Amino acid sequence: MKVRHSRFSVGVILFALAMLPTMAQERAAQIREKLLNRNLHSVIVVSHRADWRNFPENSLEAIESAIRMGVDVVELDLQRTKDGKLILMHDSKLDRTTTGKGKVSDWTLDSIKTLRLKNGCNIKTIHKVPTLEEALLAAKGKIMINLDKADRYFDQVYELLQKTGTTEQIIMKGSKPAKEVKARFGKYLDEVIYMPIVNLDKEDAKRQIDVFVEDMRPAAFELLFVKDSNPLPRMLADSLKGESLIWYNTLWDTMAGGHDDDMSLANPDEGYGYLIDVLGCRIIQTDRPAYLLDYLRKRGLHD
Repeated sequence: MKVRHSRFSVGVILFALAMLPTMAQERAAQIREKLLNRNLHSVIVVSHRADWRNFPENSLEAIESAIRMGVDVVELDLQRTKDGKLILMHDSKLDRTTTGKGKVSDWTLDSIKTLRLKNGCNIKTIHKVPTLEEALLAAKGKIMINLDKADRYFDQVYELLQKTGTTEQIIMKGSKPAKEVKARFGKYLDEVIYMPIVNLDKEDAKRQIDVFVEDMRPAAFELLFVKDSNPLPRMLADSLKGESLIWYNTLWDTMAGGHDDDMSLANPDEGYGYLIDVLGCRIIQTDRPAYLLDYLRKRGLHD
């Protein structure tokens, strides 16, 4: 009996180990469902330029670190090389984040691959600039991706999404009117999630939101405001409930009324907690993903 029990235990362990890759591959689909279902019971964590505090921004290693951490979405930036290849890069120039100099558009991919990425302290690392395709394969099935600056060449982006089987992992955002979004990107929106960005300090902000809700009913809005004296964030916490999720950025103080990462380090309830409890936020983009995840898990708002 002991021998049989031992064999059974080993079999269970081996089966569980074999299932781990499949479970990881399913995680992106679960996050997508939270978005599309407008889930209000948890908070989705977006890591700005992936985990740039531990690895160079927009690097494969930063993406992989965010996945291990339990982040839901990585925000990544795109540029295009002289020979038409899409790479991960925030700036139009290489100077700040790599050992190269000059415009990305003046360098071929082969040349860029000879460079090294710099970390947040401007120190050269062993890491290299990834292509979008490499990033998609690293993230496949494991995490959602918010592609910034992608609308400039989205036909080319979509070809890579199809090639890598990642079309349903992408969140694209922009400030274009609803009519233009439907005209330019409508054929992709059954798979790719489009999220409007609306500056709540502009006079027509409420009208922009109303038009998007009526015409497209987006899964989420990225909202921006400078000061708490603006009444619109509180109003939208009620009016968008059940219609669209609300995304706020805590990267610096002018993006969400001062309720940023710095405030949250001093008092997370005044920073993150205010956005969640008072303004109905259920998606937070942060430069402090580990700290935010710890806060949310203590409150039962993240796995």
